[in-house]
Amino acid sequence: MTAPAVHLWRLLKWGRILARHGALRGIERDPNTPRPVRRIARLARLGARVPAVPRYADAFQAIGPAAIKLGQTLATRPDLVGDEAAHDLLRLQDALPPLPFPIIRERIESSFGRPLETLFAQIDEVPVGAASIAQVHRAVTPEGRQVAVKVLRPGVEADFTRAIDTYEWAAAQVEGMGGEAARLRPRLIIAHFKRWTARELDLRREAASASELAEGMTAEPDFTVPAIDWQRTTGKVLTLEWIDGIKLSNRDALIAAGHDTTALAGKLIRAFLRQAIAEGFFHADMHQGNLFALADGRIAAIDFGIMGRIDRRARVWLAEILYGLITGNYKRVAEIHFEAGYVPAHHNVAEFATALRAVGEPMRGLPVKDMSVGAMLDGLFNITRDFDMQTQPHLLLLQKTMVMVEGVARSLDPEINLWETSAPFVREWIRTELGPEAAIADRLITDLRTFARLPELIRNIELRYPTPGGAPPALPLREIEVVRVGGGWRYGVVAAAAAAAGIAGTLLVTLA
Repeated sequence: MTAPAVHLWRLLKWGRILARHGALRGIERDPNTPRPVRRIARLARLGARVPAVPRYADAFQAIGPAAIKLGQTLATRPDLVGDEAAHDLLRLQDALPPLPFPIIRERIESSFGRPLETLFAQIDEVPVGAASIAQVHRAVTPEGRQVAVKVLRPGVEADFTRAIDTYEWAAAQVEGMGGEAARLRPRLIIAHFKRWTARELDLRREAASASELAEGMTAEPDFTVPAIDWQRTTGKVLTLEWIDGIKLSNRDALIAAGHDTTALAGKLIRAFLRQAIAEGFFHADMHQGNLFALADGRIAAIDFGIMGRIDRRARVWLAEILYGLITGNYKRVAEIHFEAGYVPAHHNVAEFATALRAVGEPMRGLPVKDMSVGAMLDGLFNITRDFDMQTQPHLLLLQKTMVMVEGVARSLDPEINLWETSAPFVREWIRTELGPEAAIADRLITDLRTFARLPELIRNIELRYPTPGGAPPALPLREIEVVRVGGGWRYGVVAAAAAAAGIAGTLLVTLA
């Protein structure tokens, strides 16, 4: 177990980097930040040449690969870090200089225990992309198939393990202060971040995610996922079908190739809705660089390291919320929030419906091209604090992906609107899943399952065993010793965000 002093030393280094890039200025200026914390933030930047405009993305880039990934996560949390920081963190480019090919060759050969030539007839030594976790090379199999070979950088697993260990420790210190920090649940945020990075650091899990997504998208022929070459895939090397297409970020090239960009935008939105609402398993990194238009008009996706999953109950609530906002039924949307437990029961449903109306109505009178799902979701985040809503990480990931998909769709067709395009799909899904036929089918399935369990239930009762069939209890978050901080003040939102990013240790060690 890592000693607190080691965590503090790492956090001090990261805090100093944040200070040099002006990333602590928000703590100093935010009125919710306690006076001692503001003083510490000023001390952290003593002697540093602070830029006039904070460079949050540059700070995280300078700290290292794990910080880059954390910064990309925090970019989806304006409620934690503020709008300015969240917007700047979107600049984070998950790119690093490529490693020399001899290192990559050794990595591949040690992973398979075979010479490279037995795996690939040809492999380009210059990578087509190099990121913080892996780099990708184009290759040809002995059978003549064009493939992409993704190779994990040596040592990256140990680097992420050390960094995440300290993130967990820092989040525990912040959450232990209670108040706003406890509502935002930083430990849960880091726990989800840890699971995402675990998937990215095991390329077999990424391959499995791609395979599962491909199965779920068979109903959408206009969206494709590259096939996995399982015989040339390990935990450190992923081989998959090469995609020949045009990135959706290159609109001019798409038009020159004869693609209908309006049709592409519609296909992308429908594909996302199919993943998120119908299947409950979605690609959570659908930015323009990961999406390609193929010659036949289909859209292909790559990079399946970050995936989101939503159970059926949450998807039903989500569909009803979306449709309620689309149609202006704010009372029903408010009731769903209470039924789902997102808003504590001591609040008033009608008051929450009024707050939702304040977010939704300004959008309803706008032209289609001026309406934005992203803006509406940002408005929803702004009312969460007033109604004591705890953060829901799976919905936050979905929110981030929705905004990302809307941005890509708008770049293809500036006149498109995600609400308008989504309505037919959502309406049909609600009718299918929540209509009378679906209700009868659900009841029959439930009753049959209960009947089938009766013999086992009786036997267990006789043996004085607990009723089986219930879901296993959720694994508790790892217990981490919380450092007692004097003063009794409550930690502000901005301070909590900075702590999760790396400054918490700086604040704590100074106050202790």
